[in-house]
Amino acid sequence: MKVLAIESSGLTASVAVVEDTRTVAEYTVDYKKTHSQTLLPMIDEVARMTDLDLADLDAIAVSGGPGSFTGLRIGSATAKGLGLALDKPLIHVPTADGLAYQVYGCKDIICPIMDARRSQVYTGIYTFSASAGKKEGTREAEPVFQVLRMQMAIAVEDLIRRLNNYNRPVVFLGDGVPVYREMFSAGLQVPYSFAPSYMNRQRAAVIGALGIRYYKAGKYETAMEYQPEYLRPSQAERERAQREKTAKVVIRELKAGDAAAAAEIEYQSFSDPWSQNGILDTVSNPRTICLMAEKAGKTVGYLFAYVAGDEAEIARIAVAGEQKRLGIGKCLMRKLEEIGREKQIHRLLLDVRESNREAREFYKKMAFQEDGVRRGFYQDPAEDAVLMSREL
Repeated sequence: MKVLAIESSGLTASVAVVEDTRTVAEYTVDYKKTHSQTLLPMIDEVARMTDLDLADLDAIAVSGGPGSFTGLRIGSATAKGLGLALDKPLIHVPTADGLAYQVYGCKDIICPIMDARRSQVYTGIYTFSASAGKKEGTREAEPVFQVLRMQMAIAVEDLIRRLNNYNRPVVFLGDGVPVYREMFSAGLQVPYSFAPSYMNRQRAAVIGALGIRYYKAGKYETAMEYQPEYLRPSQAERERAQREKTAKVVIRELKAGDAAAAAEIEYQSFSDPWSQNGILDTVSNPRTICLMAEKAGKTVGYLFAYVAGDEAEIARIAVAGEQKRLGIGKCLMRKLEEIGREKQIHRLLLDVRESNREAREFYKKMAFQEDGVRRGFYQDPAEDAVLMSREL
């Protein structure tokens, strides 16, 4: 089996061609250049030096993260592009797995660490156990690669506590070593050591070798399916989420063009969601009040109410999961009250599942009272409805 391996999860850029029993070629650079400058020229050079026809590859192995967001995206795009062009499967090799596999046969705890900033590291916990069995007629044995704890993002202090609990020697490697070496030295209560420089950075040859094992175990996917594993949002994504969380809530009329966004929240919120067409029917009904909540231009909640005489019945109110408990439901209700008074509505009605304690408490805070129970009103699952109302 022949695999092209790509490693771009850290500062090191590395490309290799690996077969079952040998590394045909490996090109690794750890020097002040971006992966967008290096990866494709490195692949071209490796192919040229080894007379490799990329069409002869069986698969492409790629370091799938965690690590540098930019590096992972460049590596992912390169691997996906080649995989789609050549119609070759991709093998996702977790970055921490690849680092740990470099310390082949080590029966101590192997702890690869990549700096994730803010006193956190990307890591996993590994070891090689005793042989699964010797080859017949020989003394040859093969250690078994064990993942004791799948890769994760974790505070250094928490990682130290976990490692102390194993009560076994630990081997560290990765770009997080020089950053947090003093913290490990101060906090570890078990013997520890640091891998030498030649095995202290990510290598494509290891990604290829481990990738072949994963491929033979059925762990591969199409180029279209492949996605890198970031473990946590990027800084830009975290900043955007914070902006959305703290942005001003705007309540406006929900229109036909908003139906798709409301339907998405419906499916996240209810076991019996309204379809987009059902929402469109409600919006087009002249006897409805349809409200939408927006933050930073994003739909975060909505409310539908049917008007009959001097009463309005709330048929639906929902808030997107990540925006709950931020006052958006209250804003929707206050806007409904304002519109209700303008329309000479004197009473608001609603029903709620009996088991939905959180919603019932919310409505009570909004001055609703429980008036009674409607038996077997809800389906999927079957449940009684609690009837509630309030005066305007």
